[in-house]
Amino acid sequence: MIKWAIIFFLISLVAGFFGFTGVAADFRAIAKILFFVAIAIFLVILVFGVFLGMLVL
Repeated sequence: MIKWAIIFFLISLVAGFFGFTGVAADFRAIAKILFFVAIAIFLVILVFGVFLGMLVL
C-alpha cells in the first residue's frame, strides 16, 4: 500500500510540474489517504504481533 501511495505522490508531482493543479491536488489527497491507511494497518499488525508474542512466552 505504501508503494501505491508513492506512485500517486509521484504522479501528483509530475502533474503539478506541468500545471495541472487540480489533478495534482486530487492525486495528493489519494496518496495521503493511502499513506495513513498503510500506517494504521502497520500499527494494528504491530500491536497484534506484540500481544501474540507475549502470549507465547
